Amino acid sequence: MLKFDDYQFNYSLTGSRDNQPLLFLHGFMGSSNDFNNAIALLADQFYCLAIDLPGHGKTKVFGGEDRYTMLNTAQAAIALLDRLNITEKCFLVGYSMGGRLALYLTLHFPDRFAKVVLESTSPGLKTAGEKISRIQRDSQLAKELETGDFKAFLLNWYNQPIFHKLKKHPKFDKLLESRLDNSPLELAKSLRHMGTGSHTYLQYKLEYNKIPLLLLVGEYDDKFKIINEKMLKVSQVANMKIIKNCGHNIHFEDMNLWVRHLKEFCN
Repeated sequence: MLKFDDYQFNYSLTGSRDNQPLLFLHGFMGSSNDFNNAIALLADQFYCLAIDLPGHGKTKVFGGEDRYTMLNTAQAAIALLDRLNITEKCFLVGYSMGGRLALYLTLHFPDRFAKVVLESTSPGLKTAGEKISRIQRDSQLAKELETGDFKAFLLNWYNQPIFHKLKKHPKFDKLLESRLDNSPLELAKSLRHMGTGSHTYLQYKLEYNKIPLLLLVGEYDDKFKIINEKMLKVSQVANMKIIKNCGHNIHFEDMNLWVRHLKEFCN
């Protein structure tokens, strides 16, 4: 049986508790620290909670690997909100993997969230064939994390086309260095159980969602522009913004513009 004590979450809380809570969920190989600069600009208006997701940063997970699944991670995130006495509706922000978790939370715990920002987010994969192919790919990558050189893995990961713009950023080397703070063995568990192929396709449920959504996608992120356009078509409460001169990681590539869009949407 899943227990909240199976998770020892590392998190940061910034700002006044009198303000509306705002929960941040990072992407694969990231951590709560990814949002530090943004939180510095938002903490005067929001009560900011950023957490290290299972398999990432300093969060510790006890028990079997099922603790890393989308279902159990979502339940644990809600339990953390309860433990922190954050019972009012939150604003929610998720990036990439964290965006998929944010979408899952939105659709399964709608009474807990007021508005949701999904940055470079996919609702999952539709067909069994797509899922099997992705699971096989992620399983191979997980093995590389467990047996290979971690820095070489990182360099190969960021050679993907969706990160082409990110690699040109003047602080990319600093980002790469921060990724090394993660445990490759823990990342492998996350990849196996939180990867895109391992959870339910959420697109079908979007048309029933009543919580306002802001879909953010980078101008140069062609793959996710197509994905988000499809999400936009089935949702009655979604708005999509294409962010100029950005690729997949918008909050890193143009943090000030990202913050501006978030403030406008949440206010």
